[in-house]
Amino acid sequence: MTDTRLKQPIAVLGAGSWGTALAVQLARVGRPVILWGRDTDALAAMATDRQNARYLPDVPFPDGLSTETNLANAVRSAADILVAVPSHAFRTTLEAIRPDVLADARIAWATKGFEEGSGQLPHQIALDVLGQQRTTAVLSGPTFAAEVGAGLPTLMTVAANDDAFARDMARCLSNEAFRAYLSTDMIGVEVGGAVKNALAIGAGASDGLGFGANSRVGLITRGLAEMSRLGQALGADPDTFKGLAGMGDLVLTCTDNLSRNRRMGLMLAAGKSIDEAAREIGQVVEGVRAARAVLDVANQHNVDMPIVQRIHDVLYAGKDPRDAVVELMRRSLRRE
Repeated sequence: MTDTRLKQPIAVLGAGSWGTALAVQLARVGRPVILWGRDTDALAAMATDRQNARYLPDVPFPDGLSTETNLANAVRSAADILVAVPSHAFRTTLEAIRPDVLADARIAWATKGFEEGSGQLPHQIALDVLGQQRTTAVLSGPTFAAEVGAGLPTLMTVAANDDAFARDMARCLSNEAFRAYLSTDMIGVEVGGAVKNALAIGAGASDGLGFGANSRVGLITRGLAEMSRLGQALGADPDTFKGLAGMGDLVLTCTDNLSRNRRMGLMLAAGKSIDEAAREIGQVVEGVRAARAVLDVANQHNVDMPIVQRIHDVLYAGKDPRDAVVELMRRSLRRE
């Protein structure tokens, strides 16, 4: 990493599990990192302990990672900014940094999901808030924060509206345990990240009801078809959904219990309410909001998403998960 810009700090906004994991990875590779979060007490503890004891215990902070409690100070010092907050906080976070972000600062994010109400994807929100000429990128793919923190081999996708920024972000993240691939399809990468969270709730519910491997794989496969249909309606490259940000992220989130969305589905199948499950999980479960937001966008574009529809109905209309599966199985026969 020899370019002058890449020796300047990158601010990571969001000190949850994923923001912390990305901050640690960037610092491991050699980029100076400023980590900001809303919880000043938690940040003070991280500065003292040199770890995020709540979300990534036993993952030490590299020397190049510092914490900052003042958001304005964090972004004023940064040549690049990486936003890693939940989707419902994405717009407000960008609005908060707008007065202080440097004119030439590049903005990336690891946030996934359509904005409720507007139906906008993160890149649309970023350009709305920070200006249409802003250089932007999205990070996505099959990645669990705990495994990145532990230094386990990981692959992901970086899609940007500028080739140099995509390459720079990939270089800042990549080492012997982490490999980033490049893309120009920001829409496809973002749609994949939004839809997979809702589908993972369905996969968890299916497994929790004891429906077996056949059901799980069927849900993943047909869910991927729904994801691709929606993405293409919005202008995405269909090949994106065959890769890390589509199929890869979907399979990971649907099949491993590190997934908060999958665990939500398991708990719903066990008879727990959404609120009970969310309290037990202890972190934001993006798929709950995503199911409603994805379905709204699908309806606006006349895209048929029967699996997402049933997951939405389980979450918001009180439908029994078993009845939802029966409805899917009884749909009229058609070509795959």
